[in-house]
Amino acid sequence: MDTGKFTGFEVSLDKPGIAWIEFNEPEKLNGMNTAKKRDLIETLIQAQMDNAVRVIVFIGQGRAFCAGDDLKAYTLGDEENTGLMPAIPPGHDSPIGTYNGLRHISQALNMTIRRLDKLTIAAVNGIAIQTGLSLALACDFKLAAKDARLGSATLRFGLLPDEGGQYLLLQHMGLTKTLDFVMRKRIVSADEAQSLGLVNRVVDAEDLPRETQELALELATGPQVSMRLLKRSVYQAAELSFEQACDEIAAKTAVSDHHPDAQAGISAFIEKRTPRFNEWLQEHE
Repeated sequence: MDTGKFTGFEVSLDKPGIAWIEFNEPEKLNGMNTAKKRDLIETLIQAQMDNAVRVIVFIGQGRAFCAGDDLKAYTLGDEENTGLMPAIPPGHDSPIGTYNGLRHISQALNMTIRRLDKLTIAAVNGIAIQTGLSLALACDFKLAAKDARLGSATLRFGLLPDEGGQYLLLQHMGLTKTLDFVMRKRIVSADEAQSLGLVNRVVDAEDLPRETQELALELATGPQVSMRLLKRSVYQAAELSFEQACDEIAAKTAVSDHHPDAQAGISAFIEKRTPRFNEWLQEHE
C-alpha cells in the first residue's frame, strides 16, 4: 500500500504489518471532508488487498481524534486539497446531492472499515464527535485516552447521525442508551464511554501509542486467516438466526481447519511450545 502524507492524513507501516493512519490536521481538529474520505477509502482498499498489512490503526494528532466534518470544506469545496483521488464536487448542494454524498462517500467510508477482513483499532487520542465517533465505532477495537471526549451531538446543529452512527451506537449500547445518548446530545468522558460500551479500554494519554502498539502487535501475530474469518463471522452472527450462524461458521471452519496455521497451532500444543503462525506471510514482511 502507499505510505506517506495524503489529504489530511499520513500512512506508515510497521512490522509485522501494522498500518498506522494518522490524521494530521490538528488545527482543524482533524475534521473530515470529501477529499479526505475518498482518500481514506482508497487507502483502506489498498490495505485490504496488500498481504504486507495485517492490522490497521487510526489515531489523530493534537487534541482531537476527529471532531466531525469540516463544514467549511463542504461550503468552499475541496479545490485546495490534493491526494490519491481526483477532486469531485462535495455534494450536499441539494436533497439528492446530500443523499448521493452520504451513500457514496461518507457512509461508504464506515462501510469500508467494517467490511475489512483485517482487524482495525481506533486510538481515540482526544475529541471524537459525529464523523469521528462513527469512524471509531466502525473499528473492531477502541482504545481511548483518559482526556478524550466522545459524542454524537448532531442534534445540536439540527442534523442527524447520517453516516450510520445510529446503527453503530445501537450495536454498542442497545436501544435505551442509544436514544438517551443521541436525543440528549450527550458528549461523554472516556470513562463514561467505556461504561456505556463504546470503548474497550481507557489509558493515560501518554500511554495511548504504546498500548495501541502492543494491542496491534498481539493481533498481528495471531493466526491471520482464522482471525479474519472469525471477524466476519462475529459481525454476520449479529444479523443471523442461530441456525444460520452455525451454518455460516461451519463453512468458514472448513477453510480454517485445513489451513497451515491450524496445523501449526495443533503441533505447537502437542509439543508444548509457542505456535509459529503466518509463515505463509513471511515473504511479505
